[in-house]
Amino acid sequence: MLVDSHCHLDFPDYDADRDEVIARAEAAGVGRMVTISTRVAELPKLLAIAEAHDDIYCSVGTHPHNAAEEPDVTTSDLVAHAAHPKVVAIGEAGLDYHYDNSPRDAQAIGFRRHIAAARETGLPLIIHARDADDDIAAILRDETEKGAFPAILHCFASGRELAMTGLELGHYVSFSGIITFKNAADLRDIAAEVPADRLLVETDAPYLAPTPYRGKRNEPSYVVETAKVLAETRGVAPEAIAEQTTENFFRLFTRIPR
Repeated sequence: MLVDSHCHLDFPDYDADRDEVIARAEAAGVGRMVTISTRVAELPKLLAIAEAHDDIYCSVGTHPHNAAEEPDVTTSDLVAHAAHPKVVAIGEAGLDYHYDNSPRDAQAIGFRRHIAAARETGLPLIIHARDADDDIAAILRDETEKGAFPAILHCFASGRELAMTGLELGHYVSFSGIITFKNAADLRDIAAEVPADRLLVETDAPYLAPTPYRGKRNEPSYVVETAKVLAETRGVAPEAIAEQTTENFFRLFTRIPR
């Protein structure tokens, strides 16, 4: 069994064949999927998907790209939405300085509100980090001083120092299809160094399809390819990666039944 800890099944990319995509994932041995929120306003669509499938769950949160769209979403709002039994995580939230689709101060305010919600609920925070390593690390350290919270550095493609900071603070590191790309040797080096009990795999579908599907629409069944390369990178059997990352997933996503 594998899990896809991060995908976006609510995106319009799947409107024509969502049920078939989900069926392919199940056939490939993907036993759980978490479809991740990018706008709190769209939570009803995520919940509809999750409620229709026993093996699909969702998060609630505002992506940093959309921070300026949802400036009034408070920690209390996030905590209230997280009371739903199918909501198993907070986010994704964080900082993205590559696109700067929202002002950086709005991103930071939203990020801290999501951290507070993760701390209050005990649900893992899904962290989006792009070209903002130093500020992400600083906020994580500052917020940890106020009280620990569970978190995942999702779709990890940042520098080693941010990975080590996250691990030091007790967080997990999740790898996507990027580690299968030929030019991702530095990222594979980081993946080889992460402790076995802090590893996760994901697709971030519909984005970042792994080799041999690179350039096509990604989908949860392709997490098998990412796990295969992660196993090669760490010098273990694919079955060992499947078992370890699935165990880690259930340890972190405490609301999801085994």
